[in-house]
Amino acid sequence: MKRHLTTLTITLLLVTNVYSQQTKEEQSVVDEGKKLYKSEMASWYGTDVFLAKFPDKRESIGGYFSYADGEVEKCLFFSNATAPKVLAIISFDSTFNVKTAKVDNTEREFTSFENDIYTIRKTALALINKDTLFKTYKNTNLNLIPLIEGDSKKIFVLTGPEQNGVVIFGNDYLITFDKNNEVKSKKQLHKNIIVQEYSSNGKIDGNKVVGGIHTHLPETGNLMTSTDICTLMLYAKFAGWESYSVVSEKYYNIWTCATNSLAVVPKDVFDKINKDQEKRNKKKN
Repeated sequence: MKRHLTTLTITLLLVTNVYSQQTKEEQSVVDEGKKLYKSEMASWYGTDVFLAKFPDKRESIGGYFSYADGEVEKCLFFSNATAPKVLAIISFDSTFNVKTAKVDNTEREFTSFENDIYTIRKTALALINKDTLFKTYKNTNLNLIPLIEGDSKKIFVLTGPEQNGVVIFGNDYLITFDKNNEVKSKKQLHKNIIVQEYSSNGKIDGNKVVGGIHTHLPETGNLMTSTDICTLMLYAKFAGWESYSVVSEKYYNIWTCATNSLAVVPKDVFDKINKDQEKRNKKKN
């Protein structure tokens, strides 16, 4: 996508203003995507802080996970003992500034809530390692994001790149658990892996790239997934993208990166506006 206003770009600008209000389902997806993003940010920066402050504890780490505590995002590191204990917790406010992060290295037992997260995460790892549903690809890793809210217990599995200049959508999964932390369901969210490259100067083949697009099969759903939104919030700033679209059977989903907002436009409406815009451009030329 080039920086000059193509027909598609103009169409995107027109429809995002009209369809900025969201249904409950759309808002729920956006909210969940932002929760996944915050958890991943806490894990990214929490790891940096922990390893910088406690290099001597590297060998004793059994793993880590992140969770929300009100408005605070916490990254918890636990020991590799048979009965693991908390080694440290790195807490972040909404800025995720490592300089203002709070560090608590008091060794203690898990709280009941933390133990639930630890348990479903451990169960998910075991499932991933033995179940052929879960795929791995070269130069990628699978990232587990736990999300427990009330009676809802989930583990999202995202595919992350191990190299710069790449954004990965797809090859993502959702595992749900019952009240006893047993697996209730598992499913693949996207049926394939979508790798989109970007460069440090924002150009590919000499063209300024300001966004991207991928399609959803009917089984993935008509909306952007919360994992799509999480991925965009994590990587769009590095790619220099202004917007990103997901095309489903019924809708165009348009994510505006600067405002982290979603517009969902009926496909027939979008196509009509796009055709009208193309006619206007032809007349001008």
